[in-house]
Parts: sequence; structure tokens; C-alpha cells
Amino acid sequence: MLETPDLIAESLGYPVMLEELDLLQQKGRDIPGTWQYTIHRFRSRKPARVEDTGMLVYHYRPGTVGGHTLELRFCLDGGTWCNERRIDCDGCRDDASVACEHKGPSIDLLQFRFEPPHLAHFVKSQGPESPAAALLNFRYRESFYRHISITRKIRETLVSILGNTYTDATENIFMNAQTQILMLYTLESIYQTEVEEAVPACKFLSNALDREKIVLAREILLRHIGDPITIRELSRKVAINECYLKKGFKVLYGMTIFDFYQDQRMEHAKFLLYEKGQSVSEVSVSLGYSSISHFSSAFKKHTGIKPCELLSR
Repeated sequence: MLETPDLIAESLGYPVMLEELDLLQQKGRDIPGTWQYTIHRFRSRKPARVEDTGMLVYHYRPGTVGGHTLELRFCLDGGTWCNERRIDCDGCRDDASVACEHKGPSIDLLQFRFEPPHLAHFVKSQGPESPAAALLNFRYRESFYRHISITRKIRETLVSILGNTYTDATENIFMNAQTQILMLYTLESIYQTEVEEAVPACKFLSNALDREKIVLAREILLRHIGDPITIRELSRKVAINECYLKKGFKVLYGMTIFDFYQDQRMEHAKFLLYEKGQSVSEVSVSLGYSSISHFSSAFKKHTGIKPCELLSR
């Protein structure tokens, strides 16, 4: 079994005992057939300086239950955290300059786990001959880990995950999208294929306003998970040419608009089926499918199983 360093100890620069940390928050998701995550926020009982640290863990386990997996692990200096989160407390806002008796520095530990079926989508976006393909296809025959350089984009994504205030189904949609983009940014960091290198091929992306339009288009897609929107309608909403929209989206997010949208819909379908206990027909309607058979076919194509099989797990 692969032994990995204690990420909190690495971030602090010294070993830390659990009794020295107070658990402020714990949350996660564990749905079969989808990526998993856990988040732990701690407060140290003594002053501590945390250095942001990241790690990719590659588990090669042929013939075992659960099989091969990739893990992303991060330990961050959480800045300030309010353990009350009271809506009537002005100090509970995210502004670190606001005084609040409940606020204090946190140490944030985030872990994300990906299995081969989910990584197939990233292989498609990266290309079968890309340097990342060997990693994503589990061609390496032994387990290992490597540290990740936490770029600005990775940290911003992690901060958005930690600071989100969504709940229930809306939070699931948000987490699906952010977890996916986190993996893409991690691959960029490891293989030094920063999106900026592709920007010259899309000169219009050098304009901040045009980049913001692509980001807005992604947000609109997430808001329309249950109400499909055409690329023409999307381009009109963000006021950008359809061709530019499609090309810019692929450069910024590593996949086509259609692939991104379908991926988000199917991941949300898993949540509705497994966590919310909705029937196949209810999920089909929720996601805007014209028939149960169309939904079931799309679900099986994406996951390799029928919706009813997930319900039975």
C-alpha cells in the first residue's frame, strides 16, 4: 500500500497532533459511479503559518475492488473562518477586515477522488497522445504520488469551493463543475500546458471582456441544467459570435460546450437518483429530456450503466 506524506504536517512544516486541531467543518459526497470529495476545516490551537500544498496520488490496484483511482489532495491557509455563520452577524461576512468574535484562521484540507470512467472525459479533452494520457489511462504500473504546484487558478477554484453557500441540488451542480475544472487546472499545472499558451490561437481571448463572456456562458449552462439551451441562444445571451463562443470555450475549459453540458447533466442525474431518491422518470423530467428512453440511453452512454442500476446500489 502506498504511503503518502501527511499534507497538514507538510503545510505547517512540522508534525501536528489531532488534539491540537479543532474541527470546524466536515462535508463530502460519496455517490457510486461519480467523483468523491471530502472537506475538513480545522483551527489550530496555537499560532500556525500554513503554506499552501498540493499532491496528486496515483493508485494502481489491478484486480482489487474499486480498482485504480487518482486523488487530488490540498491543504490551504484558509485565512479566516467563522464557525457560527449567523445571518444576523455582520462580522460573518467573507470580508476578512470585518471584526467578528467567532472568526479565526483555519487550516483547510480538501481531497478529491477520481475513477477511470470519470477520467475518460479528461482523456478526450487532453487528447489520447497528450502527456497526461498515460496518467489518466493508468498506464503506469505502480502507485506513486507527486506534489502539485498550486497555481492562481487552482487556488481560486479551491477558494470558490470552500466559500460556496449553495445547498442541496444547486450545490451539487456547482461542485460538479468546480471539481471538473480543478482537475483540468491540475493537469495544466503538472504538464505545463497553461491555457494562456493556446490564447494566441484565439486572439479574441486576449480581450478580458471576451473571456468574461465565455465564463458567463459556462455559468448560464449550469443554470440551465434542467432547461436545455441551444448554442445560438447561448451566444445571444452573452453577446458573442457562435464560432468564437465554441472555440473560446474549448480553449478555456478543455472540452466542447456539448461535452461539458452533457457531463454536468449526467453527474447531476446521479445525485438526483442516488442522494435524492428520485425515480428515473422524475430525473428525466428534471433534466429536460423528452422521454425516459432518451434519458436512459444518454445516462448509459455516459456512465456505462442504466439509471435503474444506480438506484439498486
